[in-house]
Amino acid sequence: MSITVTTWSLEQTSPADLRPAREPEGDVRIVRAEVPSAEFSRFLYSSVGGDIAWTDRLSLDRAEWQRYLERPGVETWVAYEKGTPAGYVELDPQDEGAVEIVYFGLLPAFRGRRIGGHLLSYGTARAWDLADRWPDRAPTKRVWLHTCSLDGEHAMDNYTRRGFRLFDTKVAEEAERPSQEW
Repeated sequence: MSITVTTWSLEQTSPADLRPAREPEGDVRIVRAEVPSAEFSRFLYSSVGGDIAWTDRLSLDRAEWQRYLERPGVETWVAYEKGTPAGYVELDPQDEGAVEIVYFGLLPAFRGRRIGGHLLSYGTARAWDLADRWPDRAPTKRVWLHTCSLDGEHAMDNYTRRGFRLFDTKVAEEAERPSQEW
């Protein structure tokens, strides 16, 4: 069985494009996971994407996942509420000063609590200043991401509210992906 999936690609081309969200109330912190950990990354990926059919990385073995995370400039920023992981944003630097927000999202229990806009704002700002932490990387000239019709209902609105602009749309038939939530 197949489904029609629309994928939108969005970008910012200047740090001035970022329109930060208000910080949420309460004890919400965002911390960089400085020690690359395939297990922690898989936990975040599965927990955030399980109910929206994220499956592309599930076939990676531990060593493949670890090699990816250890690439210079790859960063994982994790939002915590009262010490509990609430979501994450993963940055992947590319050629010519581009940084892709490869994964972004919240665990289901933390959605709808104003954490997502703050996390996206913070992660985007870290994409813009990534070369400050990785001196061998070129300064960021572009931050981009993609989202699709399978992602959360507020995803596109959050991206555009943060100043991302649409630059490409693709529609394709894909095999239906079962939810990985438990």
